[in-house]
Amino acid sequence: MYINRTIENLISETSKHFGVVLVTGARQVGKSTVFKHCDNTRTYVTLDNPNIRELAKNEPQLFIQRYQAPVIIDEIQYAPELLNYIKMEVDAKNLKGAYWLTGSQQFHMMKNVSESLAGRVGIINLMGFSLAELESMSKQQPFIPTTDFINKARINSKIYSLKEIYEIIWRGSFPAINVDKEQSWEMFYSSYLQTYLERDIKSLASISDEMTFLKFLRIIASRTGQLLNYSDIANAVGITQPTAKAWLSLLVSSGLVYLLEPYYNNINKRILKTPKVYFLDTGLCAYLTNWNSPEALESGAMSGEFLETFIIAEVLKSWLHRGKRPPIYFYRDKEKKEIDLIIESNGRLYPIEIKKTAKPTIKDIKNFNVLPNDKSAEGALICLCSEDFPLTNDVNVIPVGYL
Repeated sequence: MYINRTIENLISETSKHFGVVLVTGARQVGKSTVFKHCDNTRTYVTLDNPNIRELAKNEPQLFIQRYQAPVIIDEIQYAPELLNYIKMEVDAKNLKGAYWLTGSQQFHMMKNVSESLAGRVGIINLMGFSLAELESMSKQQPFIPTTDFINKARINSKIYSLKEIYEIIWRGSFPAINVDKEQSWEMFYSSYLQTYLERDIKSLASISDEMTFLKFLRIIASRTGQLLNYSDIANAVGITQPTAKAWLSLLVSSGLVYLLEPYYNNINKRILKTPKVYFLDTGLCAYLTNWNSPEALESGAMSGEFLETFIIAEVLKSWLHRGKRPPIYFYRDKEKKEIDLIIESNGRLYPIEIKKTAKPTIKDIKNFNVLPNDKSAEGALICLCSEDFPLTNDVNVIPVGYL
């Protein structure tokens, strides 16, 4: 069973303007599947195959001749040698949409792509399923809590119960675990971790002790939604701070972790400049932190952090899956005043608070007033309520399902 993805139209549009389309994202988020669905007539070749990978690395010109455009090349990071030859082919024949590439988000791959295919490649970021995709609902635009967005979302969205939301959070957003609901949750994530460690981490860094790196993964997962503290992480794992920074960079570049930067554009000199860390797939995060059922997760000590992580990821998807850079931040100052999320658009700041409650109050948004009046726009409180309603003249309560 195929579930339609938001980026399908974006792939089509990008192919009209660029010779190469690159879809990046974590392993198993559906990169090659969406390409195949968009055009099932293309030749498909994967560099996961060692024989094909050897040809691509050692005889890139012969590879281009054998697998002629239009073609899908999966896992391009394994053979960066191909990129210059793809560039020459696109330039010589003035091709559009000829090469569709997929790759895990890795620093070295993106550096090679930027250098070799500058001006010729359209890059699309893909994450796991969004709520809208899971429910086959059409969401019209990236999330900004405007009245217009709310009015349209009210028509197109589903209202979720507490149980339903935490089932979705616990299961996670990877296509395989959602398409086949009979698949063992524990087996899926165990296998995913092993694949990630074997294929990506060993090829990217000299990590001799897999158990220590796995402990690092668990520590990062246990701190989702928290301020990033390298010293604390390094001490908990038993590694140095430079190692912790290098390993976290791997998680970010491979699409597993997102660092949400603080907003500090001339608001207040007392603002903290430390990012917050979010483990992007809540199912993998739950597995790493040993929450073995949706019920245990919902009633557990991390339920609020998981809800916040889930909503941040949904906001990211609403922007990235439409080919737009997510202009999102958070606010926290030295007096510990905090705003969970700020969206900056057209010079205006949209403050957003996230609460695990069905009965929000004005106290929940007490820190919105730290934003300057001339920049502050409509705000929102996203929670587990069953309908949207105004909390104040310029702040609306929004159900989770509207995202």
